[in-house]
Amino acid sequence: IKLSGLTRSHWSQSDIEKAELAVEFVQLIMNDHNFEEVKARFGDQVYIQHNRTIGDGIDGVVQTVSDLVKTFPEFSYDVKQIFVDGEYVILHSHATLKSKQRDHDDQGFNIMDTWRVKDGQLIEHWDAVQGMSLSMRLYALFTGGKVRNSNGVF
Repeated sequence: IKLSGLTRSHWSQSDIEKAELAVEFVQLIMNDHNFEEVKARFGDQVYIQHNRTIGDGIDGVVQTVSDLVKTFPEFSYDVKQIFVDGEYVILHSHATLKSKQRDHDDQGFNIMDTWRVKDGQLIEHWDAVQGMSLSMRLYALFTGGKVRNSNGVF
């Protein structure tokens, strides 16, 4: 993920640092699939998960993504836009399960991830996921039913 093409000229140094933190996390977990580094780098902090289908904490998101990658080893996450507002960083991204789907906006998932950043840590996460093809909408329907945390979606 090349942050340089996604930054905004009006961002403060603090905004840039928050965006860098979110991008580092996403690169490690979603693209590099480096789950041990994610746990080492982010595992000792509070991480409140608001996606009800993902277990709470860093371990919950690592488990979910590692399970996904076992089935879809080419899974990737292409950040299209970044927004920073106070404590919040929002990544608007295109996630795909297969490399041949990349850059095809009728495939994969349209995802809006929001993190709350405090004291240089990602402490809270929300997302909205939209399947772009019928198969992705069905995949989400079949895999998204079990509630794995009690934090609520808001």
